[in-house]
Amino acid sequence: MAEDLPLAERPSTAGPRAAGPRAVAGLRVVAGLRAYGLIVAMWMRSTMAYRASFAMTALGNFVATSLDFVAILLMFSHVTVLGGFTLPEVAFLYGTSAVAFGLADLAMGSMDRLGRRVRDGTLDTLLVRPAPVLAQVAADRFALRRLGRISQGLLVLGWALSRLEVAWTPVKVLMVPVMLVSGAAIFASVFVAGAAFQFWAQDASEVQNSFTYGGNTLLQYPPTLFSKDLLRGVTFVVPLAFVNWLPALFVLGREDPLGLPDWLAFAPPAVAAVCCALAGAAWRVGLRSYRSTGS
Repeated sequence: MAEDLPLAERPSTAGPRAAGPRAVAGLRVVAGLRAYGLIVAMWMRSTMAYRASFAMTALGNFVATSLDFVAILLMFSHVTVLGGFTLPEVAFLYGTSAVAFGLADLAMGSMDRLGRRVRDGTLDTLLVRPAPVLAQVAADRFALRRLGRISQGLLVLGWALSRLEVAWTPVKVLMVPVMLVSGAAIFASVFVAGAAFQFWAQDASEVQNSFTYGGNTLLQYPPTLFSKDLLRGVTFVVPLAFVNWLPALFVLGREDPLGLPDWLAFAPPAVAAVCCALAGAAWRVGLRSYRSTGS
């Protein structure tokens, strides 16, 4: 019910007729995107006021994330294939996962601070502002330095695409950007769902990170390295396999270790939409359950 939402989340009933549910939802999304954009623009102006500091932190982020790929290069200095995958194929997995996660981390990475706000009561200040709480939390302290992770992932992905021995078709070419966008949406939904969980478990940011940062690391390696129980978990429970594993196997012409049908490679957009809807529902339930820190 609307009465259960904070002031900033309640729909307006002004006018001769109350807006319908779809109109209210649409207006809420537009208001959230506008508030998010304004807050992000404010943090970007603040960041660019110190350009040298931004350049150094972005470069540091680029170098730090590059160490993950350096570890893969070290592995391939001793082997020619890893789980049956060549270096360009593993680099393709790494690049698609890194870019998708980097986009989600840039847009929603601040969600892991929600537990701290719940504990110290500063979430209350967001509830009385005339802007959706989700937009405020997601845009809080927007870190432009995270572009370093995206840049590094794009470089690895570009190198992999130039070295892959794949018979490219229009469908496979289109699959790559679809993977990146859908994967970013799936990771973003995990960020939101993890933040919603923190309304009840106020010190659970590490649990959230195990699915976001941990999931990103998992997807950088071939699925053939892992047990089938784990593969089923990241396919049917937390559907991270749709970020890059399933569509990448189609692009590379590889068979799925679980023997799943080929058409699932085209499911990431639908899976991303479902994940976002479920994460939004979890967020609304969590926000309604919030009762402040007391006095």
